[in-house]
Amino acid sequence: QVQLAESGGGSVPAGSSLRLSCAASGDIDMPHCMAWFRQAPGKEREEVATLFTGKGTTFTSDSVKGRFTISHDSANNKLYLQMNSLELDDGGIYYCAADRRYSVVVAGCRGRPEIWEHWGQGILVTVSA
Repeated sequence: QVQLAESGGGSVPAGSSLRLSCAASGDIDMPHCMAWFRQAPGKEREEVATLFTGKGTTFTSDSVKGRFTISHDSANNKLYLQMNSLELDDGGIYYCAADRRYSVVVAGCRGRPEIWEHWGQGILVTVSA
């Protein structure tokens, strides 16, 4: 019922910026949680930033705090991740996720990757030295 499609990835030098987009469609009209996760080769998928569309509240992980900003455009039903001052460790596949369930909302849109309801296909971000 819900489809997510990421765009905006690419290969960039360290210190530069990228903006990722996630277009959401389907049965996702009610307030819901959305998030960005990333996964580097040989590593576990990790939480990057989350957002609740009902109030616009956000969470950002310590590793990207001050550099990345998550935002949502309700008119176009799109989630964004503005990534500035990119570092080598920021490279990996970035995934957009969404969850409509109340249990996830009351948890502050926080949770391990396995619990999230819907996922995009992922998009590659490569950061070079």
